[in-house]
Amino acid sequence: MEKLKIAGGYPLKGTVKISGAKNSAVALIPATILADSPVTIEGLPDISDVEILKDLLEEIGGKVNFSDEEMTVDPSKMISMPMPSGKVKKLRASYYLMGAMLGRFKKAVIGLPGGCHLGPRPIDQHIKGFEALGASITNEQGAIYLRADELRGARIYLDVVSVGATINIMLAAVRAKGRTIIENAAKEPEIIDVATLLTNMGAKIKGAGTDVIRIDGVDSLHGCRHTIIPDRIEAGTYMILGAAVGEGVLIDNVIPLHMESLIAKLREMGVNIESGDDQIFVGGSKDLKAVDIKTLVYPGFPTDLQQPFTSLLTRSTGSSVVTDTIYGARFKHIDELRRMNANIKVEGRSAIVNGPVQLQGAKVKASDLRAGAALVIAGLMAEGITEVTGLEHIDRGYSNLVEKLNGLGATVWREALTQEEAEQLKNT
Repeated sequence: MEKLKIAGGYPLKGTVKISGAKNSAVALIPATILADSPVTIEGLPDISDVEILKDLLEEIGGKVNFSDEEMTVDPSKMISMPMPSGKVKKLRASYYLMGAMLGRFKKAVIGLPGGCHLGPRPIDQHIKGFEALGASITNEQGAIYLRADELRGARIYLDVVSVGATINIMLAAVRAKGRTIIENAAKEPEIIDVATLLTNMGAKIKGAGTDVIRIDGVDSLHGCRHTIIPDRIEAGTYMILGAAVGEGVLIDNVIPLHMESLIAKLREMGVNIESGDDQIFVGGSKDLKAVDIKTLVYPGFPTDLQQPFTSLLTRSTGSSVVTDTIYGARFKHIDELRRMNANIKVEGRSAIVNGPVQLQGAKVKASDLRAGAALVIAGLMAEGITEVTGLEHIDRGYSNLVEKLNGLGATVWREALTQEEAEQLKNT
């Protein structure tokens, strides 16, 4: 086990290249199960979630080659082997294996997914969609059993806008008989990315990126080559970091259209932002104004950037209100920021941030992926040394974090935990 040590107070400057989208990768890789010949995905991020999915595909008979951000999956000899536990429990997006295996094999046994602990994130909309397509679903000894004699297209209205349910139903429906219509579908760029891969594999999908998606089922899908979109959450994290401690940070390999809600809020704070075709420049700013944010489904402000943005708000003058309408329990980073001298209080689904304050280095723990990003940003802003534990969460979503930060002029390094520190961490 390791900890991340951050020497705060160094201004950052230069160019950082954004990796492929984590939230696309965790759906694109399971989607390869649906093909009958090799699928190649280019630009995958070097993160633990990708490695876990690679191992899971190999467990069910897939032949997987992964190097230099490119993965080729030969699914031709895959079998519908039960995966009730093990690596499945290490990431929440393992639920995409349900839709993909149901679509190909008409059956699956998948352990209940793991990942970040952000309060209740039920998969009832996924199950509702699978049942509408003709599957029977049971929960037996902590695993989900999915069975269908055949899948038939259906009209499915999602009661809650859900990225996961939208993608999972797409995966199951592309090889169902007849037409499936998903209403109140999520519109995130990652859904378009998955639909593009499936279309390149021979699926018939219209409306991805709108709230109504139409899918005409096909008998089989073939291999193809696909390039993943850039990670808008990683890009947003570095934009926030540039606003917090930057003296001119260029974000390379980004789709500015995906960043509009964040760009608007940063400009409202007084940050200089310039957008190009596939780059965004974040200029330094000494005086930041307090702003309120409310997380919403895309194209609103992303819940995944709420925690990093909260760290930035400690530098702003005035009182800011941060409201998370997606995950009400996504405030576990607040206590850690308080250890660093932040003036924040939580009231229900909102956090009230008063600033500006000078953060102080401290020993803090990442409770989830984006909380980890928030603490890294706080550490870069703070006086002194900050130690961040819980790196297994950060490694799930940020590729080559230390190298990228040091490339911008930060002083960041990893150290092994002592035996005593490891024991203390287990007991907290």
